[in-house]
Amino acid sequence: MSAHRVAVVGSGPSGLYTVAALLASGGPLHVDVIDRLPTPYGLVRYGVAPDHAKMKAVTRVLAKPFAKDRVRFLGNVEVGRDVSHADLAEHYDAVVYASGTEHDRRLGIPGEELPGCVGSAEFVRWYNGHPDAREFTLGTEQVAVVGAGNVALDVARVLGRTADEMRDTDVPARVLEELGRSAVREIHVLIRRTPTDAKFTPAELFQLSELADADVIIHDGGAAIADPDTADDRRVRLNLETFQTFANTPPQGRTRRIHLRFLTSPVEVLGDDAVEGIVVAHNRSGHRQTLPVGLVVSAVGFRGTPLPGLPFDEGSGTVPNEAGRVAPGVYVAGWLKRGPSGIIGTNKPDGAETAAAVLADLAGHPVAEPPDLLDMLANRGAVPVDWAGWLRLEEHEATLGGADGRGRVKVHDLASMLRHAAPVAV
Repeated sequence: MSAHRVAVVGSGPSGLYTVAALLASGGPLHVDVIDRLPTPYGLVRYGVAPDHAKMKAVTRVLAKPFAKDRVRFLGNVEVGRDVSHADLAEHYDAVVYASGTEHDRRLGIPGEELPGCVGSAEFVRWYNGHPDAREFTLGTEQVAVVGAGNVALDVARVLGRTADEMRDTDVPARVLEELGRSAVREIHVLIRRTPTDAKFTPAELFQLSELADADVIIHDGGAAIADPDTADDRRVRLNLETFQTFANTPPQGRTRRIHLRFLTSPVEVLGDDAVEGIVVAHNRSGHRQTLPVGLVVSAVGFRGTPLPGLPFDEGSGTVPNEAGRVAPGVYVAGWLKRGPSGIIGTNKPDGAETAAAVLADLAGHPVAEPPDLLDMLANRGAVPVDWAGWLRLEEHEATLGGADGRGRVKVHDLASMLRHAAPVAV
């Protein structure tokens, strides 16, 4: 049976929820999921903290479309390197871009260009084993983390954990080794907001109390913490209760300390050739102090990246669209569509909306027989990783930590990933 052909660029939650919604229509449809990496799942694999294994279990849902013969995975295929937007438009009736956003917003303060001042996306990629990640050496005793959301908490928590606490996660061996020799003892979380306005979720915040060898310190004696009973929002109330518990719990003399500094803004990063400190100011009193940190991780949000051939709104960091529609045959989903907001589950209704737009437009579009993208890729010497290849790599990862008494461990370098995803010679 002839079927419309749809390309979905990006195999993270936004892309795969869109694919699931497309297939749910039951109509004749063939979908190719294209990703520049040989691994699927995007943000779930490379953004969710390694000690959040339950959250990563959503991959079982995201993988379901690949059990159908109408869906192919084309990993290790990059738009702009192996194919262009014009190529996709020639080979598919519809193209959905769901490739997310990978650039950190800047702090906008002097000195942030110094080595040792990095965005959270870069640091998170490192401990999550992303093949593009740079290496980090945790040789400094003090670190500043700037942000009032869960990403800031993730970074602080990973830095505050012992290596033994991380052994049962899937962090690459080199990351576990670096965490084991970490010199970090003081982690300053700089929160511009009040405790009431912080965007942490209660479960993430409470996890700080479960760290094996880290005290949590609330600065200013907890004076900024409002009465939890005055909060109408349940999330805020639970957060305030946890903040109060932290403030009322004396330090236990543990090896590391996580300092929660509310109403505190970074003013300037200090140093000549690398970060040597950060000047912070209290937002109400104006009082300034210098923290002698050797690493600054900013977790103040992300922004989208322009895609060749597509319009882009620099202000919002999104591709302008109407319910996912960008232009005839071109659509967006996820952060490119709505901006960097929401949780993993937010992508399900978002993807459904985009899929509905695709299906509505295809309903009046005759079914053609465009050429197969695989033929063009072969002619260009590109070697896609299919779903079977990903499963081979996944199987290898499942056994990688066995010699060290660990479970699944991620392969972090691209050459090894491609080698283990390649078909077995017979």
